[in-house]
Amino acid sequence: MKHRKIEKNYEFFSNFDYYVPGPIELLIIFALFLGGALLGSVVALPLMALLRGNPDGSMYATMVSYVMIFIPPMIYASFKSKENSFFGKGYKLSNRHYSPLGKALCIILVVLASFCNSFVAESIISLLPPVPEWLEKALSDMTNGNNFLLSFLCVSIFAPFFEEWLCRGIVLRGLLNYEHKNKEGETVRGMKPVWAIVISAAFFAVIHFNPWQAIAAFTMGMLMGYVYYRTGSIWLTILIHFANNTLAVVLSHIDSLKDIDNFKDVLPGGLYWAILVFCVVFIVYVVQKFLAIKPLDKQGSCAEIVSE
Repeated sequence: MKHRKIEKNYEFFSNFDYYVPGPIELLIIFALFLGGALLGSVVALPLMALLRGNPDGSMYATMVSYVMIFIPPMIYASFKSKENSFFGKGYKLSNRHYSPLGKALCIILVVLASFCNSFVAESIISLLPPVPEWLEKALSDMTNGNNFLLSFLCVSIFAPFFEEWLCRGIVLRGLLNYEHKNKEGETVRGMKPVWAIVISAAFFAVIHFNPWQAIAAFTMGMLMGYVYYRTGSIWLTILIHFANNTLAVVLSHIDSLKDIDNFKDVLPGGLYWAILVFCVVFIVYVVQKFLAIKPLDKQGSCAEIVSE
C-alpha cells in the first residue's frame, strides 16, 4: 500500500493548508470566532481590574482579549487540516505568484492602493450618522492610546495578521477551492471567484460588528481578495491591511488631526474632491495592473500541494 507523503513545511501558515472549508463549514468557523470573542471578554474583565493602576492596563487587556478571539477557530482549523492531510487535497494558504509585475512593484502598488481605499471609504462613511460616543471612545482607545507602541502592536501587527489568516487564508481560500457536487452530480472545485471575493469581503465586514468600520472593511476586503486571488500571497494582503491600519494609528497620534471626523474638515472642497477622484482612478489602475498576473488556474493562485 502506498502512503501519501506529507509535505514538511514549518511555516506557521502551512498548518492550515489542508483545511479547505466550504460555506457550511464557514458557519462553524464564525461560531468559533464568536465563542472566542466571548472568551476574550471574560478574560479581559478581571485583567483590567488587576491592571487598574496601570495607565496602559486597558490596552494590555484589549490585546490579550483580541488574540483570544482567534484561538478557537485556529485550533479547529489546525486539527481539521491535520485530519484532512491523510486523504484530502491541500492548497497553500500563502503563495508567491508575482510574475510578471514582480514582488517590489506589487508591494508599492498595494500600499498606495490601501491609502487610496482609506480615503474613498472615509468619504462613504461620512454619509452615515455620527459614530456613537461609546464606539468612538473604543476606537480611539485602540488607535490613540497613551502608549503608541501598544497601539501599533495591536492595530498594525496583530489585526492584519490574525484577520488576514481568517478572512483571506481560511474564508476566501476555502470558497475558491472546496470540493462539492454540482447540479449534474459531478465533483467540482470552489465557487465563482467573484462571488468568493465578495463573500469573503462581507465576512470581513461582519466581524467588525458595526457599519462604520464595516464599510471600510468591505471595500478593503474586495481589494485584498482580488490581490489574493491573483497572487495567492497572504503576506501581500497582510501588508495592505498593515498600511491601512498604520495610517489610522499615525493620524490619530497627530494632535492637529486626531479630533477630526473626516478629511472634509481639513481639506478645501476642491482639493478634497480632486484627491477623491485621483484615489478612485488609482485603485482602478492597480486593478488593471494586476490583470497582468495570471492566476495559476481559474480558481486563483492558491497552489495545490502535490505529494510524491
